[in-house]
Amino acid sequence: MISASQHMRPSSHGCRARHSVRTRCVATPSPNPLCSVSASTSTKSAPVSGLLAFTDGSSPALLAGVAVAGAAAGAAISKVIGAQQPVTPLPPAPTPFGLPSAEMMPTDVEHIAGNIGYHAKYSAATTPLEFNTEQAYRAYANSVQERLVERWDATYDHFEREDPKMAYYISMEYLMGRTLSNAVRNIGLQGPYADALEKFGKDFEELEMTEKDAGLGNGGLGRLAACFLDSIATLNLPAWGYGLRYKYGLFKQGTSTEGQFEMPEDWLDSGNPFEVRRDDLTYPIRFFGEVDKVTGEWKGGEEVVAVAYDNPVPGYGTNNTINLRLWSTDPLSTDFDLPPFNAGEHLEAQEKQMKATEICAVLYPGDDSLEGKALRLRQQYLLCSATVQDIVATFKRRQAKKGLKTVNWNQFGKKCTIQMNDTHPTMAAPELIRILMDQEGLNWAQAMAVAKDAVNYTNHTVLPEALEKWPLSLMDAMLPRHMQIIRRIDEEFMATVKPLAGETKADAESRIAVTCIIEEPKPATGTAKAEDGKVRMANLCVIMGKYVNGVAALHTEIVKADVFNDFYKMYPEKFQNKTNGVTPRRWLAWCNPSLSAVITKWLGTDAWIKDLTLIEGLKAYADNKELHAEWRESKLKNKLHLLPYIEKWTGIHIDEEFAKKAMFDVQIKRIHEYKRQLMNIMSVVYKYKQLKAMSKEERAKQTPRFTMIGGKAFATYTQAKRIVRLCIKVSEKVNNDPDMKDVLRVAFVPNYNVTAAELLIPAAELTQQISTAGMEASGTSNMKFMMNGSLTVGTLDGANVEIRECVGPENFFLFGAVTEDVPRLRAERARGEFVPDPRFTETKEYIKSGIFGGDKFEELMGSLEGNEGFGVGDYFIVGHDFPSYLDAQAEADKLYQDQDAWDRASVIQAATSAKFSSDRTIDQYATEIWDISPCPVPGLKDAPAMPSSSTSSASAKPTAGAAA
Repeated sequence: MISASQHMRPSSHGCRARHSVRTRCVATPSPNPLCSVSASTSTKSAPVSGLLAFTDGSSPALLAGVAVAGAAAGAAISKVIGAQQPVTPLPPAPTPFGLPSAEMMPTDVEHIAGNIGYHAKYSAATTPLEFNTEQAYRAYANSVQERLVERWDATYDHFEREDPKMAYYISMEYLMGRTLSNAVRNIGLQGPYADALEKFGKDFEELEMTEKDAGLGNGGLGRLAACFLDSIATLNLPAWGYGLRYKYGLFKQGTSTEGQFEMPEDWLDSGNPFEVRRDDLTYPIRFFGEVDKVTGEWKGGEEVVAVAYDNPVPGYGTNNTINLRLWSTDPLSTDFDLPPFNAGEHLEAQEKQMKATEICAVLYPGDDSLEGKALRLRQQYLLCSATVQDIVATFKRRQAKKGLKTVNWNQFGKKCTIQMNDTHPTMAAPELIRILMDQEGLNWAQAMAVAKDAVNYTNHTVLPEALEKWPLSLMDAMLPRHMQIIRRIDEEFMATVKPLAGETKADAESRIAVTCIIEEPKPATGTAKAEDGKVRMANLCVIMGKYVNGVAALHTEIVKADVFNDFYKMYPEKFQNKTNGVTPRRWLAWCNPSLSAVITKWLGTDAWIKDLTLIEGLKAYADNKELHAEWRESKLKNKLHLLPYIEKWTGIHIDEEFAKKAMFDVQIKRIHEYKRQLMNIMSVVYKYKQLKAMSKEERAKQTPRFTMIGGKAFATYTQAKRIVRLCIKVSEKVNNDPDMKDVLRVAFVPNYNVTAAELLIPAAELTQQISTAGMEASGTSNMKFMMNGSLTVGTLDGANVEIRECVGPENFFLFGAVTEDVPRLRAERARGEFVPDPRFTETKEYIKSGIFGGDKFEELMGSLEGNEGFGVGDYFIVGHDFPSYLDAQAEADKLYQDQDAWDRASVIQAATSAKFSSDRTIDQYATEIWDISPCPVPGLKDAPAMPSSSTSSASAKPTAGAAA
């Protein structure tokens, strides 16, 4: 896939000419089958002449990157192919979709150096005759991007020819991190590029650090999606990702003595060398307007144009390179009102254009206001509409390629499966129905059958506020056609609800009230104000989904027993578990090369990078002292590597001697009360108070600890921002206390992102996974820490349950209430029966004394007091769990002083982490939900395995007898 800017560009490696085809995809609505339930008829379209025609009458023109040609053809063909009845014969499908065969770009050091030199001169867009760091990064990135493109084109071409069933993953977030460092390692060219850049006097790692993290995600949801793409490509599966291209991301987190402040992400200020803007691939997106009562045509309102930005995602040890297609909105020139602009009314003249660009400005805009809710809904519908239009166009294109005169919509579910990652992409289901009915002429029953065979839903939360509900009035106004569809789905669903065995009619009616999609408005009564109705997106997902899955064993059981229990009683066959996973490439092999070298040495192979089950071989050496020494040396190297980053971003200097003896303790995740960073920092306060009361000699006997907490508090989440402020104030007090210099240090790490995690996780020795039991769906940071040998202090929540099963109870610091106890504990608290532990009260009062910067944190501490009510009553049972949490921390301190015992436990963490590879998770999605099979790209030489610069120079694998 090649951008328009590369059209006919000369290349140092003799690139072929590239042509661009631009197609505007606008469909003509057909009569509305919801208004007329009679059998549908398809509208005929005139053939599109000259589509990708041969230019000289004898030989075909070289197509643009096959992805460009194919998608453009699909968008155009979508207007040509009829839906149900025979139509005018189609022109021949544009074949071949592939390009003439060409040799792969050379990968030896000399050719790579020459290619970098070419890009330094022609592509880096910097001052001539210079080769500064920014220019070198641009040249390096552009050179790698070309190698991704050739794999990308080959993959697209192969999928077009083979026409496998495709999975389409729709997510509001993709926390991708840096592209360059991951891509060059996945394609096996880290060594050659390092050597080539050395010829220019440049260090490849320094250049990789120049890249900014993509501002496409926030937390575990986005990181999971990114891991899934890596595994999809590595497993050669035919699947794509779809998302939105946020210009300013969520926000860049800054901190001061007063707490957190937000700034826009600047990741796109200098462009993104890895994305390809697809001017040829656009779709119209409509908002508001009205539905004609006679024809059913949705018309009027506002229309924006979704433009595709494609991002290659390479697999490891394979030729397959899949696509992450991100949508953005471009203002139309026709929306610029020139007369008022010339009259000096500049803002008014650009109002329509600004409304278009604001849609993809920020991830998760604040939704406390109706305007904020409207913007979020516009984002979600844009993502769903553009994506579904694109999926339908691809399906129709491939149908045309087979020579079919009409589209066989019965094949849609056999060729396409859509995964909605959480409730954000819910509108994909009604949007697919709308397109099938209004543009393709299917009747209601046909469209419903196609949609319900293609759509799946992953639930990621048990928090009621995260199960999205949109105001009914807003939905009716913004998406009137879809609300017709949703109301009919709801009516038909409610009509199917019958009493189950042992139920009364009243029981069934009660179940309808819980499971229906639409909560009707409530009129004003007495002193109670009128309430708008709600559209329950999660209920719509479950009703339309072919399969519904949770993301950890415990979470799935909660989904079945509680969150969607009424649905589970009706459709038990829909529900599955797919425990999350993380890619072992980025999260172990690439981010922790020193430990990877140790693992490779002791296993005698680096094949574990692609097959993590091989890492279980480390268990045979868990007691080996030689392995322990190498393991510790690797950990220390990572700890020292982290220190400059900490000092740069926090101003906290940690000397090397302290780092050598201190336990590095890390909690990094978005700030939320249920994740209980508050409990973590309160334990630090308790420890600080205890240490202050000790003599110097007593303090010298304690286990030194460096506690690091990082995460973003959502901009309008006041309580979470108070937690950040408390962390910062405690850090200031502790780090400036000379008594703590050798025993306790604390840091709040700002702007937590993938790059920060790639430094923090390899250095961590202990991780805090301490959410209130039953509230964390899965977690993924717990898996990353485990892979890198960190021990866990945790509750039996999310994937912690399965991690503890894998490592063994003796290698996991367990504390706190279990899920079944939480409702009882809250009820006891409400009745005033909770008796706090003296250590909890002591810590709370110490904070309220104002010792930390004079702030008494009354609102924050107040949330832990009282018995029940909004913002009080300790809903997340910090007080109950605090004593056992302190005990678990003490156990960790004690074990850390036994070096061999700690090292053994650390080895066991990594050795038992295979279950938490996203390769395993994706393989289960592929076989048990998506029903797709590997489709490996042939013909290209496989990438080498572990890059040479990352392999160990140590001796070969020890003999098995050395394990003792």
